[in-house]
Amino acid sequence: MPSDVVDALARQIDLGKLTAHQFVRLLETLHMLGVAGAGVELRGLTTETLVSVVRRASKEQLRALATHPELRHVFLDEVFRRMADHFVPEKAAYVSMVVSWRFSGGVGEGGFDRFQTVIEEGCCVSAPDLGREPDTTITIAVEDFFRIATGNAAVTALFVTGRVRVKGEYTPALRLVSYFDIPKPADA
Repeated sequence: MPSDVVDALARQIDLGKLTAHQFVRLLETLHMLGVAGAGVELRGLTTETLVSVVRRASKEQLRALATHPELRHVFLDEVFRRMADHFVPEKAAYVSMVVSWRFSGGVGEGGFDRFQTVIEEGCCVSAPDLGREPDTTITIAVEDFFRIATGNAAVTALFVTGRVRVKGEYTPALRLVSYFDIPKPADA
C-alpha cells in the first residue's frame, strides 16, 4: 500500500474514539502487516502523519504504546531513524556533542532502553549504541520523548516539572531540540 494511502488511513481514524487497548491493537495490526510483507508499514507513514498521530493520541494511548514490548521499540527506532532527516546543520555549525538517552521501563541494563545521538562536523547520527562517552545523559519516559520529538511538548516544561532528568551538561540537553526542524502535523 503506497505511503499516501497509509497516511490517509491514519489521518481518517478518530483516535478519540479508541481506547488505549484499541489504539495499540491498531498499531499492532499495521506493524504485523508490514512484517508480513503486505505493503502496509508503520515506517511508511510520513513524518508529518506520525507527528499528527502522536498529537491526537491521548496520554493513556501513548502510555500504552510506550509500555508495549514490541511497538515501543518500533516507534523509538522510527524516531531516531528520522532524526538525521530533520537535523539542520546550520543551526549546529560549531556543535560537538554526544547525548545518551535512557528510557525508563526498558529491557536494557538497569531497566532502561538506551540510544545515543552524536552531533559533530555538521552531521547527526542516532542509534541504539554508538559506543561514545556522553556529554549529557537524558532520562525520560518514552511517552514524553514521543511528544517532545514530534513537537507536541516543550522540553523545558518537562525539565522544570522533573519529567526530564539530565546528568552531565544541561545546556546541550536544553538546546538539542533547536538543532532540528521539528515537523508539523499533517492535519494542523
